[in-house]
Amino acid sequence: MALLQGKAALITGGTRGIGRGIVERFLEEGADVAFTYVSSPEKANALAAELAQGGRKVLAIQSNAGDFNAAQATVDQVVAAFGKLDILVNNAGITKDQLLMRMNEADFDAVINTNLKSVFNMTKAVLRTMLKQKSGSIINMSSVVGVKGNAGQANYAASKAGVIGFTKSVALELGSRNIRSNAVAPGFIETEMTGALDEKTVQGWREGIPLKRGGTPEDVANACVFLGSDLSSYITGQTLHVCGGMLT
Repeated sequence: MALLQGKAALITGGTRGIGRGIVERFLEEGADVAFTYVSSPEKANALAAELAQGGRKVLAIQSNAGDFNAAQATVDQVVAAFGKLDILVNNAGITKDQLLMRMNEADFDAVINTNLKSVFNMTKAVLRTMLKQKSGSIINMSSVVGVKGNAGQANYAASKAGVIGFTKSVALELGSRNIRSNAVAPGFIETEMTGALDEKTVQGWREGIPLKRGGTPEDVANACVFLGSDLSSYITGQTLHVCGGMLT
């Protein structure tokens, strides 16, 4: 039996990289899936049509998760289409890397708004539905950088560390209502973005990882499948590191 059979999921930032990997794995495991995107509606709708050929319901929604009202409108649209919402994956995120001496306020605020405030916006938006259902799994995308920090990423590290604190607080508040809240902290994940980097540099990063390879979007997606499924029904408030042992 598929691990997510009969479940309805919403993934923010689902058109590429880790987000797309999660969308594809959730569909493979039997879920109906909605995903958000910010720009390029033609590309997003084409992706939804392509993925829907597997027989599951797929919904592409243009929405900015950093906008409080847009987040609620997105959730309302998903519930109207699917009749429920079992899993929320807060995946939308950006980077604006710069040494702190050179980082401007706009770049700090943009990263906090997209990476952290969006998690509040979307979680707040799903609460009424999940409380009524008396069930739900909220999965928030953090990062190893949110655990250990990283030079040149003070804004990103702060946002991802905030995600972990938010995740734990939600778990404590909503556990009695059978709503679970967990975080996933990826390490070095190889996507189309890293494919543009110098191969020698990337290989050096791989050599520094105990498993001697970069992760894939599917590696992260598999962790999300576990946390969204009933296999993890007694797990909440935790951060699952998908990093090949980087933090060991």
